[in-house]
Amino acid sequence: MTASELSSFTVLDYSKFALAGAIGCGVTHGSMTPIDVIKTRIQLEPTKYTGMFQSAKKIVAEEGAGALLTGLGPTILGYSLQGAFKFGGYELFKKTFIDFLGIETATNYKNSVYIGSAAIAEFFADIALCPLEATRIRLVSQPTFANGLLGGFSRILKEEGVGSFYNGFTPILFKQIPYNIAKFLTYERASEAIHSFIPTPKEKLSSSTATAINLASGLIAGFMAAIVSQPADTLLSKVNKTKKAPGQSTVGLLAQLAKELGFRGSFAGLPTRLVMVGTLTSLQFTIYGTLKQSLNCSPSIEIGGGGH
Repeated sequence: MTASELSSFTVLDYSKFALAGAIGCGVTHGSMTPIDVIKTRIQLEPTKYTGMFQSAKKIVAEEGAGALLTGLGPTILGYSLQGAFKFGGYELFKKTFIDFLGIETATNYKNSVYIGSAAIAEFFADIALCPLEATRIRLVSQPTFANGLLGGFSRILKEEGVGSFYNGFTPILFKQIPYNIAKFLTYERASEAIHSFIPTPKEKLSSSTATAINLASGLIAGFMAAIVSQPADTLLSKVNKTKKAPGQSTVGLLAQLAKELGFRGSFAGLPTRLVMVGTLTSLQFTIYGTLKQSLNCSPSIEIGGGGH
């Protein structure tokens, strides 16, 4: 659907967008749990875990193959919730911006529409994600902490209180908002660029061609998102493992950890994360597009023209 062919979305439409986003993110992040475990270990103990394959062998040798699935429960639940808000919210706020600005202004400033929509959607998505991500990181960094999602969640709640789940909220915002902006902005522009080289109108493309475009655009978007958000991702892993000193604020702890990490340390685990994020982002957009068709969703709004 182009900006000049807008129609009203219903609550059912947004529910379908949210469901497709939840399934896409839950399935892809869940399937990447072993890589995420390796990436988190490299971030937390870079002298012990020095590379993707070396780390995998070390974890399996010391803890068994099951250790690579640590945090699977909170990963699936957390990222399903996040995916619902991320994709459903992006569709909602994109249309809201277009309705508010008008078609012509939105077309002229479509990059700003993409950025604003992605940022606001991600803010609400992170409120839902943060407690589950805190639980996941605790389970991965301290394998003996608890047995699975319910055990980890309830122990943190009982021993540290609700506030502990949001110790990482600031770094998760610094990680996920730039990540989501890069993800959706790059995807929109990459998809647009690829389509510009294909003479066949979008609505007449075969399903296999449309899938290939989604995969390629998503892969480019994933690489960009991973690079942009890597320092905050490393901080997030550290802050959920490190207890604050008496009287120390979350901002103070973040500043301390950032200083300890340095520039090079903040990009620890980037190659592994490029593999993980590039793959899952590519699959997310593909699954999302396929599910929208299966659920008979209204077409997403597309803003034509040049734009800034």
